[in-house]
Amino acid sequence: MRRLFAVLISALLIFGFAPVAKADVAGLTPCSESARFQQRASTAKTDQAKARFAMYSQAVCGADGLPHLIVDGRWSHAGDFVIPGIAFLYIAGTIGWAGRGYLQAVRGDKDAAMKEIQIDLPLAIKSTLAAAKWPLAAFGELTSGKLTEDDSKVTISPR
Repeated sequence: MRRLFAVLISALLIFGFAPVAKADVAGLTPCSESARFQQRASTAKTDQAKARFAMYSQAVCGADGLPHLIVDGRWSHAGDFVIPGIAFLYIAGTIGWAGRGYLQAVRGDKDAAMKEIQIDLPLAIKSTLAAAKWPLAAFGELTSGKLTEDDSKVTISPR
């Protein structure tokens, strides 16, 4: 009886008892085929708006007629999110690395606290330009051990 039950469960799992879900693009249709998108495009008055609708007609639209961003494992839509995402991480890292470099540069000064309040502009610009190569600098400091601290030097809350 146990073997029959095991075979029955295996057959249900292999052949499936639920219908296959079609989640190709989450119910989105190409904007060029969307009636609502075409209705919105027909109201475009300027050449700039018409050009924008022509470009968006290559995207996929929802029932509202608006283009939607697809972020999944497919490479066909990688440029929609990956390139802006990497650009954001690079810019945010540059800002953080510039601030880190500025604070390290003013740390030894006698008026370090004042330089944190009133920014030394030439030094800040120098730190920002130097931060443009932050991924290479961070990798170099990581491999040399300067980026991290030993666990024995990190304080732990005595809770």
